[in-house]
Amino acid sequence: MDMLRATPDLRAVLGVGHGRRLLTSMYNAHLTKDYTVRGLLGKATDDFCDEGRLVEKSTYDHVTREKLDRILALIQGSHQKALVMYSSLDLQTQEAYEMAVRGLIRPMNKSPMLVTAIQCIHFAPPEFLIQVQCMHETQKQLRRLVHEIGLELKTTAVCSQVRRTRDGFFTLDDALLRTHWDLHSIEDAIQAAAPRVAAELERSLGPGLGTQQLQDPGRPWDSRGPSSALGLESCAGH
Repeated sequence: MDMLRATPDLRAVLGVGHGRRLLTSMYNAHLTKDYTVRGLLGKATDDFCDEGRLVEKSTYDHVTREKLDRILALIQGSHQKALVMYSSLDLQTQEAYEMAVRGLIRPMNKSPMLVTAIQCIHFAPPEFLIQVQCMHETQKQLRRLVHEIGLELKTTAVCSQVRRTRDGFFTLDDALLRTHWDLHSIEDAIQAAAPRVAAELERSLGPGLGTQQLQDPGRPWDSRGPSSALGLESCAGH
């Protein structure tokens, strides 16, 4: 297994040698990612980011935690309906039911950003922090999500930070600190992740597929060097 996590805030997944091909497999599995997204009530900018050009200010005294939670529940519900639509599954079948129970319903092809779970984990106006589980997202779409939450709350909001905490089956525990970007640490990370990645790919893509793609774990990289699936950075650059 030649996959590793490169940074402590999960900005990128790197594939080295044989692991380069696994990046495509991860993409085809339509795995979800987790983010913590920080929003700021009371203003709107041209790019939905806190540092963008200010276009509007608004009051937010009427916004409560309960109202925010209600809006987030509506967003999650609408995106779950969209997920079923893009999966092209008949939910009346036993197969679809079993996939839903196991959390394996995925789009058949590329889709717009789909939010599979969203909740507020901190609320101290004008700031709020939400946890988002999603797929097929871009940084701009996550920023726009904060903007749309503000509009639904009858105010405005901008995004001040986006932080990825999970990418598929990689979490913060898999991240390598910059001080550990050395050959020994990278080899250890590859070997430690191999069994789990094989199991997860089999679970997501089908029996045997994960194992087939991990047949050469002893060769960490080749002369072509690493490739990566880049993550998202925060508006604040953190």
